[in-house]
Amino acid sequence: STPSTPKSTTSPSTLETPTTTSSPPSTTSTVTGPTPTPTLTTSSTSSPTPTYTTTQPTPGNSLACAVVCSLLTISLLRRKGRDPVCAWISDIGTEISTPRTTSATVATATTSPTSTSPVSTTTSGTTPTESFTTTSGTTSSSFTTINATTTSTTFKTLPPGSTTTSGPTATSTAVTTTGSDSWWLCNCTKAICIEDNIVQVIPVICNPPPKPTCANGLSPVRVIDEDGCCWHWECDCYCTGWGDPHYMTFDGLYYSYQGNCTYVLVEEINKKVDNFGVYIDNYHCDARDVVSCPRTLIVRHETQEVRLTTAEPNTLQVEVTVNNQVVALPYKKFGVSIYESGINRVVEIPELKMNVTYNGLSFSIRMPYSLFGNNTQGQCGTCNNNTADDCMLPDGNIADNCETMADHWQVVDPSKPQCSPGLVPTSSPSTTPTQPCKESSICELLLGSVFKPCHAFVQPEKYYAACVFDSCVLPNLDLECSSLQIYAATCADQGACIDWRQHTNGVCSHECPSGKEYRACGPIKEMTCKSRGQNDTSTKQVEGCFCPNGTMLYDSGVDVCVKTCGCVGVDMIPREFGEEFTLDCQDCVCLEGEHGIVCGPHVCDQKKVTCDGEGFYEVTEVNPQDSCCPLFTCKCNTSLCTAKAPKCSLGFEVHSYIPSGQCCPAYQCVPKGVCVHENAEFLPNSSVFVDKCQNCFCTNDVNISTQLNIISCEHVPCNTYCQPGYELKPVKGECCGKCVQTKCIIHTADSSELILSPGDFKNDPQNNCTIYSCIDVHNQLIASTSEITCPAFNEDGCKPGTISFLPNGCCKTCAPLDSSTPCSVRHRTDFIVHNGCRSVDRVDLTECEGTCGTFSLYSAEANSMDHSCSCCRETSTTEKHVVLKCPGGHSVSHKYIYVESCSCQDTACSRSQSSELQNNEEINEASALNPVTKAISLTSK
Repeated sequence: STPSTPKSTTSPSTLETPTTTSSPPSTTSTVTGPTPTPTLTTSSTSSPTPTYTTTQPTPGNSLACAVVCSLLTISLLRRKGRDPVCAWISDIGTEISTPRTTSATVATATTSPTSTSPVSTTTSGTTPTESFTTTSGTTSSSFTTINATTTSTTFKTLPPGSTTTSGPTATSTAVTTTGSDSWWLCNCTKAICIEDNIVQVIPVICNPPPKPTCANGLSPVRVIDEDGCCWHWECDCYCTGWGDPHYMTFDGLYYSYQGNCTYVLVEEINKKVDNFGVYIDNYHCDARDVVSCPRTLIVRHETQEVRLTTAEPNTLQVEVTVNNQVVALPYKKFGVSIYESGINRVVEIPELKMNVTYNGLSFSIRMPYSLFGNNTQGQCGTCNNNTADDCMLPDGNIADNCETMADHWQVVDPSKPQCSPGLVPTSSPSTTPTQPCKESSICELLLGSVFKPCHAFVQPEKYYAACVFDSCVLPNLDLECSSLQIYAATCADQGACIDWRQHTNGVCSHECPSGKEYRACGPIKEMTCKSRGQNDTSTKQVEGCFCPNGTMLYDSGVDVCVKTCGCVGVDMIPREFGEEFTLDCQDCVCLEGEHGIVCGPHVCDQKKVTCDGEGFYEVTEVNPQDSCCPLFTCKCNTSLCTAKAPKCSLGFEVHSYIPSGQCCPAYQCVPKGVCVHENAEFLPNSSVFVDKCQNCFCTNDVNISTQLNIISCEHVPCNTYCQPGYELKPVKGECCGKCVQTKCIIHTADSSELILSPGDFKNDPQNNCTIYSCIDVHNQLIASTSEITCPAFNEDGCKPGTISFLPNGCCKTCAPLDSSTPCSVRHRTDFIVHNGCRSVDRVDLTECEGTCGTFSLYSAEANSMDHSCSCCRETSTTEKHVVLKCPGGHSVSHKYIYVESCSCQDTACSRSQSSELQNNEEINEASALNPVTKAISLTSK
């Protein structure tokens, strides 16, 4: 507050030469009167004159600055008629809303209504003093500021007659004033307006605080106080994860967890930052689903969600998206900065003084203790420099181990429906291999001489255990490299950079893109053309791919190494200042200055062409000499032509040709060189079917009138010879006749061949008792062989000279000696033979035998011979069956006629040729049915 003062008329101020008396800081200093202090005196006829007195400050505090500011400002304020004390502080000071927690003791002040000299103040110890004295009329006020090592600033007003006690333990009856205003002056000097024109000025003295021990084994970091004058030690919140995966909490507690869901790494317990958190998406990186690996690191801050995703498993290729959109690095927006640092992608939030790194195999989270101490939860634990509560569950309880705790920090992830946040695992996951194995020799590097320079800063045992686990559980993925990588990164963070990859025999090698080289100890931010010359106070190093010596990165967003800082365009080609080139069909020049590359339109010598004629159109082509200047030419497009191709007759095709200098074709029908028959085309030498009686083919000869090829035909060759008994008969629908059997072909017993026409019969030339015949039954010729069985013949019963053969030439007959035998049925047994087949046993056969009246008389009336003839013939018969055995071994059923009764029956006596033929036909017909009947008939006749 500014104390009120009476209005007065002032005279010009005079500046007197101050006299300063100082003593060593280790001695007791007594200040009395105005003599030993610089004094600024102002006089007034109607108002008090304040006097400011100060002692010599300790070395390193620029109190002269405050004095000069005071002198100039008071003079100015006097002219304006304002109070020269608190008003000056209000105008030029910087108000501190909250009193600083700093090193200060008691500021004492005494007021004497009658004294004109400042009250003496005595101090002792190593702390210097500053004393300001004000004189106004008959009232004198003085105050002293003492710097010590307390934790609060207290202002006390001493009543008249009070005394002070030297030393840090001095006490007095005092009234504490808490409503005073305070400001920071230059060079860490604080001014406090107390009351009644009393201003206290305190130069800040910083004493080095003791260095603490961090639970995570890392070195504490210096943190500047809020006033920007002194500093103190803090243990950063530093959490890491790597491999399959292994975790190191903020306080340095190591554990492994193989969940394959999405989890909270860190969130605030008491939410101070809007939508803040770091999360990890794990997946099973082993076919057996035994262990997990990190796939995506998610950082949320206010309106942005950053995802760092491993592009390919077990690689250092990382894709960066912000709010599901791929972004290019460096990226800076809405308080979030993303950039590359060596092999890492770094997400930095300057407002929170935190950063998150991820490289596909490992991650780290660094957060300031001043902002997040005692206010973190998740798989990274509670950042309070105490591992006892690192395994805290979401409900605040402490789990038995962090492996159990880690599963409780699942978050809902739509891409992982198998994960259910809130489920408690049935058992703690094992962090050791189920079966013993021989660990990789790479892991031994952690304990050996390669990493020995780092052992004093970071203990390697936990990283070694993780390396052994990875080499045993996943020996084919080289995941043990991640343990060495994260350990080396932690060592580099602590100031011990290790070039370790060259000792792994290529197992953990890192390939760099063309134009860059690998370095184990490179700068966190590589120098660029824009950043060169700037002071980079960071001494930490990271591994990665960097520009070779003698070159530098053109820009953080342009991954091109250049020897001279000229220009780099969108083609990523470095160019020197003054270099002219063509880019994107613009004439450009690289200029030194703000604009860099300046481009203008590319000038082309264009020659316009005119495309006349049907079908032509103008086209633009790439100029091989200058790709930016097109070539204009006339092209032909036949689809623009109006003439249509004619329809040609069969055997002809459309032939098109383009006349010289034209685009559209001309058409004509030309012969194809084929034969045409019945609306079909035939190629030369191919068969042509005209009819089946002709063999036709297409020739190469051309009919001059039709311009078609000639078809040549030949009649189909036919067979005209037929075997005996066959005749060539025409067949309907066929080109050639067919040999058709018209006669029976009979093979006799002596292997001769008889050919009989249908209806003919003939005796065997060697045996008259065998008769061959040929009959036509329903257009099928059947050859029959009959055997004549003669009745028993007794030559003794014949009249001498009467024995003769019957007409068949087989059976004998004669005139009997006795009287005639009446006509009757006679029985006999014999074998039946038909078509070479014979009955197995003798068969009972019957026949008619006897004489009947037969005579021949002359008739005078008719003048001719009258004949009366009768024959002994069957009057009733039956049909019987018998089985015949054939030479081939098969059997056939045969029918024969059995005579039941006989009688004499009249018959014609004519001996004419026609009668003989008729009689013979009857005999043959009967013989076809039964040879015996024929024989009987012949005999009877």
